[in-house]
Order: sequence, then C-alpha cells, then structure tokens
Amino acid sequence: MEKKILIVEDEFVVANDLRLILQRSGYFVCGIADSVSEAIEIINKHAPSLVLLDIYLKGKETGIDLAKFLTEKNIGFVYLSANSNQVVLEDAKATKPYGFLIKPFREKDILIMLDIAYYRHAHSMEVKLSQRQALQISIINILSEQVAWENRLLNLSKLFQPYIPFDFIGLGLERQVADISIACSFLRIGFNEYQVINLPDLIKMMNLSEGEYKRERGDVVYEQSAFYNGADFENACKKYRIKGLFARLFKVESNLMMPFTLGNGERFLISFYSKNPDAYQVDHLVLLENLQHSFALTLDRQLALDEVARLSEKLKNENKYLIEEVKTRSNFEEIIGTSNSLLKVFDQVTQVAYLDTSVLLLGESGTGKELIARAIHNLSPRREKVLIKVNCAALPSNLIESELFGHEKGAFTGAIDKRIGKFELAQGSTIFLDEIGEMPLDLQVKLLRVLQEREIERIGGKQTIKIDVRVIAATNRNLEREIAEGRFRLDLYYRLNVFPLTLPPLRDRREDIPMLANFFAQKFSKKTGKPFTGISSTALKQLMQYDWPGNIREMENILEQAFVLSDGKSELELGRVLYNTAGQADNNSKSQAPPKNLGDVRELQQATEREYILSILKQTNGRIRGVGGAAELLNIKPTTLESKMEKLGIKKIHAVKKEDGLT
Repeated sequence: MEKKILIVEDEFVVANDLRLILQRSGYFVCGIADSVSEAIEIINKHAPSLVLLDIYLKGKETGIDLAKFLTEKNIGFVYLSANSNQVVLEDAKATKPYGFLIKPFREKDILIMLDIAYYRHAHSMEVKLSQRQALQISIINILSEQVAWENRLLNLSKLFQPYIPFDFIGLGLERQVADISIACSFLRIGFNEYQVINLPDLIKMMNLSEGEYKRERGDVVYEQSAFYNGADFENACKKYRIKGLFARLFKVESNLMMPFTLGNGERFLISFYSKNPDAYQVDHLVLLENLQHSFALTLDRQLALDEVARLSEKLKNENKYLIEEVKTRSNFEEIIGTSNSLLKVFDQVTQVAYLDTSVLLLGESGTGKELIARAIHNLSPRREKVLIKVNCAALPSNLIESELFGHEKGAFTGAIDKRIGKFELAQGSTIFLDEIGEMPLDLQVKLLRVLQEREIERIGGKQTIKIDVRVIAATNRNLEREIAEGRFRLDLYYRLNVFPLTLPPLRDRREDIPMLANFFAQKFSKKTGKPFTGISSTALKQLMQYDWPGNIREMENILEQAFVLSDGKSELELGRVLYNTAGQADNNSKSQAPPKNLGDVRELQQATEREYILSILKQTNGRIRGVGGAAELLNIKPTTLESKMEKLGIKKIHAVKKEDGLT
C-alpha cells in the first residue's frame, strides 16, 4: 500500500523541509496546503492515507476544524504543534489524533511518529470494522428476541453503552404496532442497572399532558442526526423546550440523536443524554450512520412477524461464534462501587476487552489497577489461560531481562538451569506489566522490539521465539513527564498507549466509600469469625472526610486494623486507627490538616501498631510462624514480624503473657 501523505502547514519553509524528509524516506507527498479549504480540495482529489496537520492555518478555520472532517473520512492525522495554550491543546486532544510533533522537528522523531501513526491507524480501522460487525450481529440478535419490546429496547441500550456512553436514553418508534408501544426510556443508576421509564411515566415526570408532550416533541427537528455539547446543548434547550425539561429532570448536559428511517418512511429515534458536557463526538455519529442500513432492515423484518422465526434461526446458526463472543460480559464483583467515574472505567473495560489492543492503566497507587487488568483478561478470548503478572518495580534491574525473556543454561554466572521468561509463559494469554514506569531504559529498548516484532530471544540464546501475547501495562507515574525528563522512551510510550484507561482515586469517588467499607468489614468478619454489627456514623463520617492518599489499599488496611481492635459487640469505630482525621469530623472539613506535633503522631501510630499486633498474637495464642500464625494473618514474613515486635517492645513469646497485654 502506497503511503500517501498530505502536509497542511501555513509556513512554507517548515512544510518544504517536511516534504524533503518524507520523500527521502520513501513517502509520497500528494500536496502541501496552507488552509482548510485548500486541504479539502487535495483530500477529495488524492485521498491521502495520512495528514500532517498544523493547528494554526490561514483563514478562519483551524487544523482542529479540519480534524473533524478527517475523522468523518477515516483519514488518520498527526498534529504539527508549536507552543499552544492549554485550552487549544485540550481541544486538539479531543479530536483523537495519532500523535503530536513539536516544532522544531528532528527527522528521527518524524519517522518514528509516522511509523506509529500508520500502525495505530491500521489498528483503528480494524477495531472499527470489528466493532461494527459485532454491533450489527448483536442488534439483529436483540431485535429478534421473542420477549417484550421493553426488554429488547433495554438490551439495545445496554449494547450501545460502551460505545456511546449515556446517563439517560430514549428510543423507539413514533407509533404503536398492534397496540404495543415500541418506545421506552432508561435512566442509568449503576453499572448495567437501569430504571425503566415508560412513556406515560415520563410524561407525568415532566408535568405535561399527553397532548403537550406530542406538541413539544413535534417541535424538534428529527430528520437529521446531530449532537449538542456544552454551550450548544444549552442553546438547544432554549430552542426546544422538551430538551430543557430533560436537562433539568435528569441533570444532563449533552445530547446525541439519530433517526433510523424504515422502509415505510417511519422513523425509529434514539436520543442519548449524558451528564458529561462534552460526551459526544463525530466518531459516535459515524458509528451510528454505519449501522443505519442494517438496523433499519432488521427492524423492518422484525415487524413483519412471518419473517421473525426464520431470520432469527438463520442468523443464530450462521453467526453462533460471534454472537457468543459479543454476549460475553465481565464479572466485576471484586470491584466495588457505582460512582459515575467507576462506571466509566467499567464501560471502557467492556469496550476494549475482547480486542487484542494494548492497554495502559494509569492511576495512583492503590486504585485497583491489577483488578482492572484481570477484568480485561477475564473478558477477553484469552481468558482460558492464566494472566501472567510482572511487577517491574519489585525486581532488581539485573534480573528483569531474565524474568521477562528467560535465559539459557550458562548464559551468565549463576544461570545453572534454563529459565522460561514471563513472555514465553504468557504465550496465547495476557501479560500484565505493573509499574512499567520503573523499567530501566536499556530494558525499554528490548521491550519495544518485542512489541514491534512479536518475538523474543532468551539471554544467551541463538534463536528467536515468536510470541502471541497481549500486553496490559500499568503505572502511577506521569509518563509524559518521564519522557520529557529522559527516563522513558517516547516510541515505547506510543506502543503501550494504544488504549489508555485512567482509574479514579478514591477521593474522587467518595460516594463509593460506604459500600467499600462495608465490603471490607464483612470480608474480615468471615476471615476471623468475629461478628460485624455495622459501622458507626462517626466512623463513616471520618471515612468520608479523609483524602485517602493510599486509596483502596489504604482503606482495606485501616478497616482490617479497626475490625481486629473491635470487640465484635458494638458498631465499628475507627478510634486511633485513622488518627490523622481525629477531631475533624465535627467541623465538616474536607481536607486533612497536617498534625501539629509529628512526634506525638509517630508515638500514636506506634501505639496503634503495637496494639494491633498484640491483638493478632492473642488470636494465635502467641504463635508467630506456620499456618494460622500471626505472620500469616498479618500477611508479612515471620522475620519482619519479629523485627517489628522487637522495635515496639513486644518480647518474642511462645505463650500468651500478661505483661505483653495478652490475657
């Protein structure tokens, strides 16, 4: 395939330098444009496969305006950028480019970026085609089900959620068919949980009569697809009263609507609403437009009752495998919460899991990145094989290469046997590279080669080994800053960052805290056999006000300590366990004031830790080692526990002693 590139740049010297670099490297430059209008003429004439696009151009329109046109045409693009303000950069990122080239350019950076852009564009087209085929088959399956239309419309809404996110959706025909209403609305109240709102209930909620509703709805132009974000949505609410009613009733701030015209001229309308003010993009419209024909055709056929049974059976037989794949859903039981930010993560996991796309998990320590990686793997076609995990921060730098790629016997001093590396163990499965930001630069080069070539070579080996491994990486570092400071490779970043997924910190999903606290308390109750009678209102208030720098992992540790120290007869209190929030519950402060006396805090922390260890030793009758010993209950090494006991003044004991506070 010829790599045909269009350069859109209003500085001729810069554009010409780019042209010479590209031509030397075997690319065909089909034109240079300095404005949006000129660029569109060249695109329509030559159909480039990729566009290098400056943000600021001649005329009123910018490169960001042209990016929307390129998205509709499925043409990939890379921004050429000088120093731009943050607002412009955020607008540019929203158009989903395949990369940014910062002026002035280095030839090496240009060629690396183009290689990555072509790879991502080809992968993106493959993903879009796969998504469209999967959606088409799923839509056919859902509409052909012999269940009530309310259930079909609900299943259809759930199907769209990972691809076109919404908090409220209305969909259906304008008329009844055989006295059956084929229209319904759904309000999202949790992950995969929706409140059903039938048309009479919706009209009542809006405080309208049926006639008023029909008139208000009739004022809205539904002939064409459209989306409204932010200010556009506010203007639409002023123009169309019914949108304003939806906005106030369901607290939504953006809208996308798509009419599907059936063979008899009727319209099946889907209208998505989101609480996010910039939820909808051109990509969403393009996806729905690509589904129009198959959707309308399937609905027409379904409404012709004599065709339903035959069509449904035929499609089930011909597409059995893909239907089962599309129906696969994740089990998120280990991930507790129903906040909007967490539901967004669930949606992204569901969307990317069945593909082989590399995923980069971003977020603070303790936010549950490993659980999300496991959910992605368990949803994927690779789920029958074991997820292979590697913590890049836990291994010495001189052992990481052997850990990842293996070594032959005698490859280096101490290599007394052949070792199979983690990538080889993950053949046909998924490898989870945790704390990827800690990987040394020399190993980053080798990892990049593995991702590019899909092959490894053991240390001391003479043959390459082909691998089929999906990569999920995770980090709590800002990789863009690491790149700028020379600690992480740009080309590796782009290989890993195909599908970035950011996990929210616990302080940004406080509504999940009560649910999490109860989950952990019940977990420890089952583990220890001690009764759980609830969490006191004071303790819950302290939990809600704390900022949780250690996130969910910190919460689990604190709840375990509080549970162990409780008597099991009254509601759970935090007491001294959450000492740096003490006294703040009464003044409704949402932030932690630093302790005034750090020495006092350390003493209190040590006293709490000592009391906690003593309570565990009491349970084990003073036994430290072995199954059921204190070290096992504390999930630490026996030597570590003994060191802590010595530091805290707890004598090494083999039986319970009163002087240690054990009775």
